[in-house]
Amino acid sequence: MDGEFSGAHSGSMETLGTFESLVRAEFAPKNTYLNTASTGLLPARTVAAMRVAVESAAAGDPTDMFGDVEASRTAYARLVGVPDSRVAAGASVAVYSGLIAASLPEGAEVLTAEGDFSSLVNPFHIRSDLKVRSVPLERLAEAVRPGTALVAVSAAQSADGRIADLAAIGEAARQYGARTYVDASQATGWLDFDADAHDYSVSVGFKWLFCPRGVAFLVVPADLGGLTPLFAGWVAGERPWDACYGPIDELAHSARRFDESPALFSYAGARRSLELLAELGVDTIRAHDLALADRFRTGLAALGHTPVPSPGSPIVSVPELGHRQGELSGAGIEVSDRAGNLRTAFHLYNTTDDVDRLLDALSS
Repeated sequence: MDGEFSGAHSGSMETLGTFESLVRAEFAPKNTYLNTASTGLLPARTVAAMRVAVESAAAGDPTDMFGDVEASRTAYARLVGVPDSRVAAGASVAVYSGLIAASLPEGAEVLTAEGDFSSLVNPFHIRSDLKVRSVPLERLAEAVRPGTALVAVSAAQSADGRIADLAAIGEAARQYGARTYVDASQATGWLDFDADAHDYSVSVGFKWLFCPRGVAFLVVPADLGGLTPLFAGWVAGERPWDACYGPIDELAHSARRFDESPALFSYAGARRSLELLAELGVDTIRAHDLALADRFRTGLAALGHTPVPSPGSPIVSVPELGHRQGELSGAGIEVSDRAGNLRTAFHLYNTTDDVDRLLDALSS
């Protein structure tokens, strides 16, 4: 990894040095990787843990990967500020959106943001007996009304990085007795996200949490939010190893009743990724990420380009430049083309040199 890290870190120079040394020890991209909003890079410790788990299983002496699931659950709970008894461990946002959609009564109104991520909103549309209403993200709070049962929204928009006003949305929902469901997949890992402020929230791990694919977490209220564990398998039992045959006599008393049968090798790695995140600190990561994004925005202005407004976000999306994604990839700069926009995403393993390399490429 070459280049300089951003200088906008809070804390002492010693803290900055620790951050830099940890990142350099864990990540070594061979290209200019600015595509975390699609998939985060895996740390070296995560790759090593997964290799040990796979090789141990091949030798007939598997590691305790169910222990890895519990350690990952606890780490995520700590990250978003809730007890681990409120966290379910699964694999995808769509499954948990479907679980919440299935809990709603016939005719319930679900309010969503226009153009939000499909895995969040599509399960509500699949139920033809629900009333799904979509409005621009900036108008979501004011669009809550009597009869709204649920507001479902991403904390940060996948397409362009715009951040939802979760405080205003939550206040409006409480005023009218609606529940809130937040997809934090593009936020956990850099945003100071408080899951306790929402009825339900969900996040995949393979983006800003730099976990392997196959890891996702659902947070539910302490009373489990009135959800029916429709896909409960043996891992959803209060005593899973006694719940392998026939109907489960006693479901887990915690959110674990909503667990999917875990992708164990992925969780063996996720445990290490979440440990690294805790060592680095979300505040430090956020300062680093946003400094790089602001550097890019300043450079874009000098080139005459105006990104989609997304203040306070490490995702920067530039209209009418999406067609250059293939060319940039060929030059070793990984970004995304989303709806015709060139989407960049700056995370802990990126440096100022990465930003400048992209700006130089766009200027040519």
